[in-house]
Amino acid sequence: MNILDKIVARKKIEVAQQQDYTSIEKLKTYDFFKKEVPSLKSYLHDDKHNGIISEFKRSSPSKGVINSLSTVEQVIPLYEKAGVSGISVLTDSEFFGGNKSDLVVARKVSTVPVLRKDFMIADYQIYEAKAIGASAILLIAAILSHNQALQMSQLAKDLGLDILMEVHNKEELDIVNPMVDVVGVNNRNLKTFEVSLQQSIDLAAAMPSDVVKISESGIYSVEDILLLRQHGFRGFLIGENFMRTKNPGQACIDFSESIKQKA
Repeated sequence: MNILDKIVARKKIEVAQQQDYTSIEKLKTYDFFKKEVPSLKSYLHDDKHNGIISEFKRSSPSKGVINSLSTVEQVIPLYEKAGVSGISVLTDSEFFGGNKSDLVVARKVSTVPVLRKDFMIADYQIYEAKAIGASAILLIAAILSHNQALQMSQLAKDLGLDILMEVHNKEELDIVNPMVDVVGVNNRNLKTFEVSLQQSIDLAAAMPSDVVKISESGIYSVEDILLLRQHGFRGFLIGENFMRTKNPGQACIDFSESIKQKA
């Protein structure tokens, strides 16, 4: 069993337990459930923002502890100040050290779109994402069937959420449906955790022309951004590059300024 299989197996248990604790009807009473949220797709199309989706991530299975000291309140406002197009918040606890309260706080201290970064396997998690203030959800093609992806996409649209569909190879593009707003290529192989930007470059031409393309993982330099832009990518999900520093928010600001100077 690889790490992705382990995460999904654990996630099934978590979701069942959470649903017993908080029903969907209860989630519908939360304040955020009734509020409109900014669109990730719209922000990625808006040239006033730099295309970066900056991530708040404490740890990962491949890297261990990345940053255990920085808080959402410290980091997220500076991410917004940097002109990012979106903010990604890990809500998986066991493998990534995140939690749903991180996303709630991120929504409260920022006005930009917030992506719930988790392993979504059930409708319940989409209701939950809406209830805690997410603008968008992540659907990972590698762990969903075509029908599952369709069903979850429709629910997300019904709830006013954007959809980021993550793929790793050309075959997974078959799961992308017309409701998907953003297609992201994860440059990290979820089975081996090796990273290469070539993965995005190789898939760029095969991706649907009518969706926003983003590249995820392994982006460390302005040159990486400029290269990916040449291949049609409008968005760039970056977490570890910022979170490994003592001041992730300032690191994002400095990186954004460098993009302006070299673009």
